[in-house]
Amino acid sequence: MIALLLRRLLLVLVLLAALGQNLPAFAQDTPASDDYKTFETTASQIEDLVSQAQVNDERLGGMRAEMVKWRSTFTAAQSANADQIATIKNQIAALGPTPAEGQAEDAMIAKRRVELNAALAKLQAPVLTAAEATTRADSTIGAIDKLMRERQADKLLRLSPSVLNPVNWPAAAKMFRWMGQWIWDETRWRFTRPMNVDQLRDNAPLIIGLLLMTSLLLLRGGAWMRRLTAWLLSKTHMRGRNLISGFVSLGQVALPVAGAVLLYVALERASLFGPIVLSLFATLPALVLTIFLTRWLAQHIFPVDPAQESAIGLSAEGRSEGRLQAVLLGVSVALYDLVALWIVPRAADFLGGSVKMAADRAQQVAQATDAAISVVQVPLQIFAAIALFRLGQILRRQSGAGQGGDAAAFRSKLVYWVSTAAIAIAVVAPSLGVIGYVSAANALIWPAINTLSLFAMVVVLQGFFAELYVTMARTPEARHDGLMPVLAGLVISCAALPVLALIWGARVVDLVELWTSFRSGVSLGGVRISPTNFIILVAVFAVSYAVTRLVQGGLKSSILPRTSLDQGGRNAIVSGVGYAGIFLSALLAINAAGIDLSGFALVASALSVGIGFGLQTIVSNFVSGVILLVERPVSEGDWIEVGTTSGIVKAISVRSTRIQTFDRSDVIVPNSDLITGRVTNWTRFNMSGRIIVPVSVPFTSDSRRVEALLREIVEAQPLAVLTPPPIIALMGFTGELMNFEIRVIVRDIYFQVAVRSEINHQIAERFHAEGILFSNAHRDYLKRLADEAAAEAEAVAEEQANLNAVQALLSPKPTAKRLSSPASPDAASADAASADGASPDNTPKDTNA
Repeated sequence: MIALLLRRLLLVLVLLAALGQNLPAFAQDTPASDDYKTFETTASQIEDLVSQAQVNDERLGGMRAEMVKWRSTFTAAQSANADQIATIKNQIAALGPTPAEGQAEDAMIAKRRVELNAALAKLQAPVLTAAEATTRADSTIGAIDKLMRERQADKLLRLSPSVLNPVNWPAAAKMFRWMGQWIWDETRWRFTRPMNVDQLRDNAPLIIGLLLMTSLLLLRGGAWMRRLTAWLLSKTHMRGRNLISGFVSLGQVALPVAGAVLLYVALERASLFGPIVLSLFATLPALVLTIFLTRWLAQHIFPVDPAQESAIGLSAEGRSEGRLQAVLLGVSVALYDLVALWIVPRAADFLGGSVKMAADRAQQVAQATDAAISVVQVPLQIFAAIALFRLGQILRRQSGAGQGGDAAAFRSKLVYWVSTAAIAIAVVAPSLGVIGYVSAANALIWPAINTLSLFAMVVVLQGFFAELYVTMARTPEARHDGLMPVLAGLVISCAALPVLALIWGARVVDLVELWTSFRSGVSLGGVRISPTNFIILVAVFAVSYAVTRLVQGGLKSSILPRTSLDQGGRNAIVSGVGYAGIFLSALLAINAAGIDLSGFALVASALSVGIGFGLQTIVSNFVSGVILLVERPVSEGDWIEVGTTSGIVKAISVRSTRIQTFDRSDVIVPNSDLITGRVTNWTRFNMSGRIIVPVSVPFTSDSRRVEALLREIVEAQPLAVLTPPPIIALMGFTGELMNFEIRVIVRDIYFQVAVRSEINHQIAERFHAEGILFSNAHRDYLKRLADEAAAEAEAVAEEQANLNAVQALLSPKPTAKRLSSPASPDAASADAASADGASPDNTPKDTNA
């Protein structure tokens, strides 16, 4: 199967190369009238045969190839007389528009117009005839393709004899019995011929040498290459050893295949085997290639060394079983190739078929052949399905084992879906085969296995290119982080798409037809754009853009620095040259590609309304950017304020302006805000600017003295502008403060913070030396004085109270006059007791006090 795919791919490349070489040749020749008659006859015959649908596939393929040749000829003929037709059209356009009905035209101009129209019609006649013939050839090719696809679909859905029916088993046994009998009879007959024995004796030394080399290559060649690869990886430390070992490991495939080729040569030189045996051994190299190539791919997907990284990021678990199942798949594909390439073409002969036999006998042989092939192929399908199912389970289980970022997640997801599809096909395909849909099962199981092989091949090749890039760049990190390996993988994946199409049943002619349609291009708005036009468009634009960048670099580095323009003007000129260069590059590219934009006028007018509404903000910003570059109210390096944003302009692009604030953050401002909004530019025309420093002092301070001190401080600043002189203004009063303002112009506004800070430092020093207090200090001083006065008053009051108490104790007491009160006997008793020197509570008085 793999050998068939390689042959088909080679055929595709040959046909594409032939097509690319023949097209220019066709463009040189214009078909004659006899060619059109021959084409008409051929096309009519082919259309009749196709409508009857009784032609075999081989004959259909030949008729299709003939029609493709005619179509290529007529397609090239459509470009005949193109220059002359364009010249005459320009001449007709130069005569002006055709007069309206009822209006007269100069006789000479009218005569010339008629002559030019006649010449134009004569030149366009072959072109129109070729276009009509091309259309008919294309329709005939489409009818042939439709018939072949219908036959292919019928073949896939054909119900063959089921392998479960024991009635069909004898046909297979008979086929193998007669196959063995044929080989035996042919070989025995050749051994009995003396001429063959003499030839064997003459070639004996060569045959023995070839057989020895075959034995060594088949039995030991792969082991030698594996040991050499392991030695390169483990015993050497040279740069690029992984790449070299990868190429050396291909010897594990090349040496056994070479041994199989030598075996075929030895058997052929022996002259003891007939065509049947030799044809069998002729398929041996392809079978060996299939098995050993599958084994080589399995060793890269499931490495033997647990420390070695898998090509698709699988873990070390289950690698040995994965290699085993992959090799079993290779063996099953090789056996199927053997059946398809050697047994199927001879099955009818083995079962008694011949060229001259009756129709009923031919039908019996066909039925027996179908039954025998079904009995042979279905067990192979089951064998391959078991290995495919197990391999799908291993891949699905390991799909989440890779560690890494988004790339590893995408790879794991891809492996998961591929393994899931493999498991599903492994279940469905043998079921269809057992039922009797052997062709449908073959169309599922074997393309699925070959798709896995192709997937593995793409991954391995991508790994080789990554190793090559790492070797050249000398950076191991580039294996996973570099852009070139990713691009190489993309190119390899795109190149594998035709092979994938061949695997799943596409014909080579279908790929050639697709390539032809691709080369003819697509039509947009009446304008045909082909890949050639696109390549010319991209190439011319790239060259023109590169020239524009060179001119910008020369202006920026060599010419503009020698002029008197400021940095903003230089940047504006460089940006303007860049925009003009891009516009001119686009015009040159479109003109060089031969694209007529008049056909897009209607489409452009229809889209202009939508673009006007949907992109009005972008267009507004673009126009504003152009205005900024032309008028230059703002330039790079300016200090501006836009709304609440203040900072330095770092870049002015087509859509927006980048401002770097003083806290080192970038703010993207749309250009329309700079045009329609209020913008303060501190440094556009000069670097000077005014700063205001507020100063508050107590109302108890001498205002004239404060003003003099502030003036001395300001005028002593190096960056202060003395003409006009600084202003020291007393702006007003508050409850206990006088508010001064220092208004001074500094030479460089970028140093305003430093100047303000220095002024404040000197104010603090001078006020402290002069005893002038600031507002908070004065308030604290008054509070402290009030607290001290209150404490002193409290102390005086307390001292006065103590003095009064002492004086009261030392002063004599006046004699109390007794008063009798009949209403109060207790009072009388108290007075009596007091007179006796006792208190009312019987406590004796201290007379010494």
